[in-house]
Amino acid sequence: MDSMFFPFLLIIFASVFQGSFGLGMKYMAPLKWESWWLVHATIAMLIIPVIWAYLVVPDLFGVLATAFSDPAMNEVVFMAMLFGFLWGIGGILFGVSVPYIGLSLTMGIVMGLAGSVGALIPLLLMDDASSTPQFPYVIAGLIVTLSGVAITAKAGINKDKLVKEEVSEKSNIGKGIFIAVACGVLSALLNVGFVSAAPIAELAEKAGALDRNASLAAWVVVLLGAYIMNAGYAIFLLIKNNSWNNFKVAGSAKAYKWAIIASIFWFGALGVYGQGAALIGPIGGVIGWPMLLGLSLIVSNFWAYKAGEWKGAKKPFKLLLVGLVVLIFASILLGYSNSVS
Repeated sequence: MDSMFFPFLLIIFASVFQGSFGLGMKYMAPLKWESWWLVHATIAMLIIPVIWAYLVVPDLFGVLATAFSDPAMNEVVFMAMLFGFLWGIGGILFGVSVPYIGLSLTMGIVMGLAGSVGALIPLLLMDDASSTPQFPYVIAGLIVTLSGVAITAKAGINKDKLVKEEVSEKSNIGKGIFIAVACGVLSALLNVGFVSAAPIAELAEKAGALDRNASLAAWVVVLLGAYIMNAGYAIFLLIKNNSWNNFKVAGSAKAYKWAIIASIFWFGALGVYGQGAALIGPIGGVIGWPMLLGLSLIVSNFWAYKAGEWKGAKKPFKLLLVGLVVLIFASILLGYSNSVS
């Protein structure tokens, strides 16, 4: 029982980081989005993953050199980076969807799809997945997770209507939902990339890394693809808007500070989640990912409540609490699935 408790405790910690990193995005000003995002992406997707992995994976650069140079590993490296790159596109689509259908509905669609698709693809890629004793419990856990996300999204929509936070008059519901669905599917691929990069983690283990720390070598490769997309898009906007001078704008120290804090939280979530998933075992990426996203939704709503975003919306808030209880139950169900044999 103790051996099960620690991995899930790590995923709970990861969800706190995941649900909190968005706080930094409230303090972008006076930096423009592209300036702030390039700093954040460089720290979160490149610097912190490499430093953390270097500290805990013996001969990290030798492991990476082997992964990139071994012909047998070419497909693994390419797919890991590709999934990371596609996840980056999903992140951009999130911002495109919000003006059409609002933040709450976008969050509901994206979190629901990212959690379920990100777990289902690795599950279905496993040998004889449907014959495993965990399969029905995992499927049930995913269904309950989707239900919880849907309830919290509905609560958010009701709250937005109550406080008259209307979506743009130019909104196109169909187009917005289509973009949000695309975003959710692409966002799921970050976990698919992590699971597909397992052979890289195995190389790190052979080099002497602990099994939970070996997952950090896999993240370095996946996030290299993610960084290429995110940094590339930010640089494109810097060129398009001719906003290079924005990095030196007066009063930007607070924005830089929060870019660093958000980066620590963001990769802290992925790094700790990866350790927990590795300790759970082969099915860790299937069970842990929806748990991470479901619990992080609880954390993000806690911060929204503390910020007064639910003030004056008593009925929607009660509905939100129902959704959060459902998400907690889903996490318990997913956790229990790992004990079934």
